[in-house]
Amino acid sequence: MESFFDKGLEMRRSTLGAEYVDKNLAAADDFNRPFQEAMTAWCWGFGWGDDAIDPKTRSLMNLAMLGAMGKSHEWATHCRGALTNGCSVEEIRAAIHAVGIYAGVPAAVECFRIARTVLEEAGKL
Repeated sequence: MESFFDKGLEMRRSTLGAEYVDKNLAAADDFNRPFQEAMTAWCWGFGWGDDAIDPKTRSLMNLAMLGAMGKSHEWATHCRGALTNGCSVEEIRAAIHAVGIYAGVPAAVECFRIARTVLEEAGKL
């Protein structure tokens, strides 16, 4: 049986890109390595590895939750991942609308600002 860490590493790489993930893992040291390993197993293996919700839907959920919490750096990372998981510009925009409705206009403004940068870099705008 595949471990949560192995499943998580697979899911994390497929969404965020192997280069990004491998760079983060390579930069881990004795101080933060246990967290990197636990997060990979728990978030990506247990959470993202659950087939009940497809990666595209999970990406949109993450964008809404991260936007509502104001986690800008993570929002940009997951916006890139959402594109990888097949989310369209229109779907990303709709997720930002949900952020504005449920978390407030300033949070949505920040998400739109970040999304524009990510989408322009990806050649989608």
